[in-house]
Amino acid sequence: MAAWAVVPAGVFLTGTLVAAAADHRRVPPAAVAVPGALLVVAGALPVPAAVDRLREVAPTAGFLVVVLLLAALADREGLFRWAAAVTARRAGRSAGGLLWRVTLLATAVTAVLSLDATVVLLTPVVVATAARMRVPVAPHGMVVGHLANSASLLLPVSNLTNLLAVAATGLSFVHFTGLMALPQLAAVAVEYGLLRWLFRRDLRAVAGAPSPDGPAVPRLALAVVGLTVAGFVAASLADLPPVLPAVAGVLVLAVRQLATRRTRPAELLVAANLPFALFVLGLAVIVAALQRAGLGSLLTALLPGGASLSALLAAAGLAALLANLVNNLPATLALVPVAAAAGTPTVLAVLIGLNVGPNLTYAGSLANLLWRRVLGEHAPAAARFSSVGLVTVPLTLAAATAALWLALQI
Repeated sequence: MAAWAVVPAGVFLTGTLVAAAADHRRVPPAAVAVPGALLVVAGALPVPAAVDRLREVAPTAGFLVVVLLLAALADREGLFRWAAAVTARRAGRSAGGLLWRVTLLATAVTAVLSLDATVVLLTPVVVATAARMRVPVAPHGMVVGHLANSASLLLPVSNLTNLLAVAATGLSFVHFTGLMALPQLAAVAVEYGLLRWLFRRDLRAVAGAPSPDGPAVPRLALAVVGLTVAGFVAASLADLPPVLPAVAGVLVLAVRQLATRRTRPAELLVAANLPFALFVLGLAVIVAALQRAGLGSLLTALLPGGASLSALLAAAGLAALLANLVNNLPATLALVPVAAAAGTPTVLAVLIGLNVGPNLTYAGSLANLLWRRVLGEHAPAAARFSSVGLVTVPLTLAAATAALWLALQI
């Protein structure tokens, strides 16, 4: 492909990211990404290459739709409200205790139901809980936002970036989880410690007494989510697609809610967020055009190979930098194929950079932009968000990458 082809692809990539950042109903990101992909294919990317990229990404986008739907159905069962109420009761009247328990809750939700569930469904519940207990919202909102990114390392289903990385490496669900358990633990521990120190003054506040009454235990939702996660492990061991247990979980909750008229088909369609899947597919084609125009060669030259600690740290740092320059989703689409050629350790180090790095700027991930919109008046200014990220990201990135290196030695 001629070098000039980078220009239209770059324009469409920029337009797509601007649309995602604006988050306007009249111009959704898919409305820019899909036409952009079609125009790129018409003038800059051979049709077979575009089809190959769509085949690679389509299963991941489809799985994301199912997980989003599962999280929304669990929310309708009251799972998040119940979890927040339990968290508040166990925190007593300690703002610091609430932060610790919110950290555990956000980590669990991010790992099992994806960072999208944490941002969209858990964030408003945590904010409401902090306000009801009369403690500062800032530290609790910030820890949820940060952990939506940095606590998404554990399972393939935790983040779209993970799904793309697993698809590129061929790692099983169990093998991936085993390798990323230590990085996940290191990232959450460092993130929590630093945020607790940064917000230490806010956490001196004495909380109001939590309400003794709370929502009923959502037994069905808890059972379905737990069995779905077990199903992911079983499917991996049986060499079956992980989407199967997720679909089963969706069917159980959807049939119940449709039968009791607690939801409608149209609401389920909205919860599935099909436009986001189209956005991902369109973006994948646009990035493929940029790779053929020379981006792939450039990243190959920049990305270090090998499994030494220094090489892994360099790979994670490059990924974090690229994520904050162009957003972590296009960065993933561009970096993962290059990293896969260098080996699985490089892919996992890149993944740490792509997941932890976005906590540096709002532009780092789509989750950040959505989190800011969900927080509304409680959202910190861009300068404040980045000042916190300057403290947390380098140390969290280094700790998680060192933990990955250690896990690879075991």
